[in-house]
Amino acid sequence: AQLRYSVPEDREPGSWVGDLAKDLGVDLQSLATRNLRLVSEGGQQHFQVDLVAGVLLLDSRLDREALCGQSPTCSLHLQLVMEHPLQLHRVEVDVLDVNDNAPQFPKPEVVLEITEVANPGTRLPLEVAEDPDMGSNSISTYELSSSEHFALSINVRGDGVKMPEIVLEKALDREKVAVHHLTLTALDGGNPVKSGTAKVTIHVLDANDNPPVCDPPISKVNLEENMPVGTLVTKLNVTDLDEGPNGDVEYSFKISNNAPGKFTKLFSLDPRTGEIRTKAPLDYEESSAYEIAVRARDKGSPAMEGHCHLRVELIDINDNSPEIVLTSLSSPVQEDATPGTVIALIGVKDSDSGDNGQVRLQVAKELPFKLVSSFKEHFSLVTNGPLDREKASGYNITVRAVDSGFPQRATQKTFYLQIADVNDNAPNFSSPFDTAHVQENSLPGTSVFSLSASDPDEGSNAKLTYSILDNGMQDVPISTYFRIDQDNGTIYTVRALDYEQDKVFQVPVEVKDAGSPALSSTAVVHVFVLDENDNAPTIVYPSVPKGSAFHQTIPALAEPGYLVTKIVAVDADSGHNAWLSYQLQESAEALPFQVERRSGEIRVAQALRESEDPHRLVVEVRDNGMPSLSSSVVIVIAPEENSVQDFAKSLDLPKSSPKDTNLTLYLIISLVSISLVSCVMFALVAARC
Repeated sequence: AQLRYSVPEDREPGSWVGDLAKDLGVDLQSLATRNLRLVSEGGQQHFQVDLVAGVLLLDSRLDREALCGQSPTCSLHLQLVMEHPLQLHRVEVDVLDVNDNAPQFPKPEVVLEITEVANPGTRLPLEVAEDPDMGSNSISTYELSSSEHFALSINVRGDGVKMPEIVLEKALDREKVAVHHLTLTALDGGNPVKSGTAKVTIHVLDANDNPPVCDPPISKVNLEENMPVGTLVTKLNVTDLDEGPNGDVEYSFKISNNAPGKFTKLFSLDPRTGEIRTKAPLDYEESSAYEIAVRARDKGSPAMEGHCHLRVELIDINDNSPEIVLTSLSSPVQEDATPGTVIALIGVKDSDSGDNGQVRLQVAKELPFKLVSSFKEHFSLVTNGPLDREKASGYNITVRAVDSGFPQRATQKTFYLQIADVNDNAPNFSSPFDTAHVQENSLPGTSVFSLSASDPDEGSNAKLTYSILDNGMQDVPISTYFRIDQDNGTIYTVRALDYEQDKVFQVPVEVKDAGSPALSSTAVVHVFVLDENDNAPTIVYPSVPKGSAFHQTIPALAEPGYLVTKIVAVDADSGHNAWLSYQLQESAEALPFQVERRSGEIRVAQALRESEDPHRLVVEVRDNGMPSLSSSVVIVIAPEENSVQDFAKSLDLPKSSPKDTNLTLYLIISLVSISLVSCVMFALVAARC
């Protein structure tokens, strides 16, 4: 029997080839007992039998090209031998071609020659590429890289081999292109397609017909500004494909009437080498580029010339500092300006270009201002917070401009911004309550007290005017007692004051500035009237009409110490001015009576004689003021035998002693002191309330 299988050449060892047991019709269990074995007709064993599975497996990787070469078919013949009974089976395995080889040219590079005067249609044969694969996997076609002058032609030989040829399609010019480089590609018909390439170099043979040529005819050179004089700008690349004098070139600047050639002052040209160098400093800000025309002339006869055009573009370096221009400044600015108020318009410019001309504007962060970009290179300085003229009446604002070049350049400009005052502060007294003292009976216009107020504003907002308010606390308007100087705050009396009528005044004073709207504040001055000794003592007892005398009778036998009567007097003044003392006016005769200095008691000083005439006493009451004031009363004392006694006998009354007199004085002083302190305290409490 004969079995036939096929396997692609790229299968891995161990791959399944065919099911022997099924195709032979043999039970799997009998394969081992019948000693199934494989005999190869060649010297190399490429397959093996799996007795367990009864299948034919690939033992090693197959290479169709190595096994069969260029043969159209490739088959491997095997023999299977089984015993009991002995049987021989023939197995044929077809090795299928796989596109595993790329086309390949005999030489990787082909060099051809052609004269520049060759006619279109001229053919240049090429060598054929080889591909070991067969059938559709072999060479399918050829391709040539695009060319203005050449194309590809493919001819088929009688054996089917494709022959590539290069065909000239357009006339050549060696001075334009002396060598043509093409790429020839061979493609097979496999999937995926594989290819091989060869470089084709075609040399064009010369004819002497060329002028000098600049390469490139128009060129550009970038050069930094401020380079040292003599710096090489460029060396012109001029070629003349001719030889001898026809290829010897001289250089010169080309100057026309339309282009006067300013560049000749800045650049020099070597006529032999074509080197262009600087001969003066170059400034980008003066001109950023220069156009230079150069004539290249050979020495042939007739001479032929070419022209080179060079554009020298200067590279800007950061050699200019930014410039700050203060376009507008609103100074002064109101201190109540809202955030965002435009203060100044600032322009900035930098003669440099690119990053060297990109300028950032900065202002100190601690200032209540910020910069806002209006449009390119223009900024607005606006308020960035509240202003307070009382804290800062003006600002020295420093604006700093920094470019982005390397190294950076910076400049700064400082200007002064004045803050205009707004009436936002009320006048303020140094104290809301003050105390003043004035002597009673002072002349009208007497200075009582000077108030002082301050206002941190300025100008008319700080111009202060003082006035007295009428608070209605007194029965009579306070303005009838006092007036105030509206400019300096000094309080004066309008009329004489009477301590006995008014002891203390509350004078409310208002200070107002001249701002719009006006602001004000108040203070209260407590004016205490100081007592003056302007009231003479008044005798209360005995009360007698002026010019009359008080008659008092006493027993004729009244003994010393007998209380005759008591003088009672009062004084409208206070303090020392109200301290009273009693005494008898001196008389020509000695009187048998005495008056207690402090109490005013009149007592018998010595025993009276019988049938003694009435005694006329003048008792004087004097206060302790400066100067001292006094009053007097006339008392006529008549001794009588059976006089009705108005007072107790001397034995029934305690006699006055110096100790009693001092005690009375101390009591008077204490009462007066307590009264004064109480009045002051009540006045202060009332004022604060």
